[in-house]
Amino acid sequence: MNTKTYAYRLSPGDALIVVHVQNDFLPGGSLAVPGGDEVIPVLNRHIARFVQEGLPIIATRDWHPPDHCSFHAQGGPWPPHCVAGSAGAEFAPGLALPEDVPVVSQATWPDREAYSSFEGTDLAYLLQEIGVRRLFIGGLATDYCVLRTVLDARRLGFDVVVLEDAVRAVDAEPEDGRRALARMREEGAEFADCKDFE
Repeated sequence: MNTKTYAYRLSPGDALIVVHVQNDFLPGGSLAVPGGDEVIPVLNRHIARFVQEGLPIIATRDWHPPDHCSFHAQGGPWPPHCVAGSAGAEFAPGLALPEDVPVVSQATWPDREAYSSFEGTDLAYLLQEIGVRRLFIGGLATDYCVLRTVLDARRLGFDVVVLEDAVRAVDAEPEDGRRALARMREEGAEFADCKDFE
């Protein structure tokens, strides 16, 4: 008799948000996140689980113009990355997103940075329209876009579960990723990994 208990059982009102698993954030990319490729097989397991349950999956992406304000040439902190239509902006080829997955593009204006997938997008409206109440969030990078997306989701009233085995940090400063996880927890996010699901 199997008496194992699981922390999470998926149900209507749940959605999976896959944040910025794009080539430029993977090893060899222009803004590679250390170990960024390690999230792909883990996210694929979560994606398969949501597909099996018939629950929504949404992918978000950086989709910058060539002269985006975050780039070095414009005085920003980052090298050019995820330029709209470029190979670097494409989702990782090993990421098993459904063909019809909704895609939310962010930071699309030259003069506006956006680390949160809610900022300047219709993500909140989309989630509300389909009755989502709880978000499971994974992707890149823990200390930037995942952090800001989680904080905005909590501010907007969503329950949030961070897929801790499916995020990786830039760690521009040592321990940035760890501090980001602590901040998410302070704001009411919960944490899970693959073994915590039924």
